[in-house]
Amino acid sequence: MAHSSRAHLSRAILACESGGLIAYPTEAVYGLGCLPFNEAAVRRLLALKRRSEDKGLIVVAADIGQLRDMVDFDAARERQALLASWPGPFTWLVPGKRTTPVWLTGKYATLAVRVSAHPIVRALCRALGPLVSTSANPEAAPPARSSAAVEAYFPGQIDHVFPGAISGSQKPTQIRDAMTGAIIRKA
Repeated sequence: MAHSSRAHLSRAILACESGGLIAYPTEAVYGLGCLPFNEAAVRRLLALKRRSEDKGLIVVAADIGQLRDMVDFDAARERQALLASWPGPFTWLVPGKRTTPVWLTGKYATLAVRVSAHPIVRALCRALGPLVSTSANPEAAPPARSSAAVEAYFPGQIDHVFPGAISGSQKPTQIRDAMTGAIIRKA
């Protein structure tokens, strides 16, 4: 990782550990994130996006082990397909554990999770553990695809914007149900 990237990584880690919000490139769009078990940070993120808590959020990780405390992979009927798709731009709805906070699952019994292949997301998650990852845009606005777009949407409201390129996908990641295999959102 280049020196400037290491500096941004350090600032992003400090921001998250202090209860802040960060923005960072993902496979398809800029993500807006925070530590998932920090309720105040998650609620700040939801308010900033004007997003209902009922919808639930996506949590990204560097590897499957980082998600085991939040979801029950053994209950997922499509477990083999899920494992074969990671790391990569595939989000799965997996049965949540009873201890998974409602501010993550919303009104659902599942949690949307992804093991990212994006190097910046992986570096962040290796350093911090799993992260909330929702598109960096106000509800119903087009997703941000650059750090400049994030700043335009949320001027001075994000604690650290990590510059970098998205991986090139033109659409947000596909979402599939880990119990049925059904595609909930096409890529």
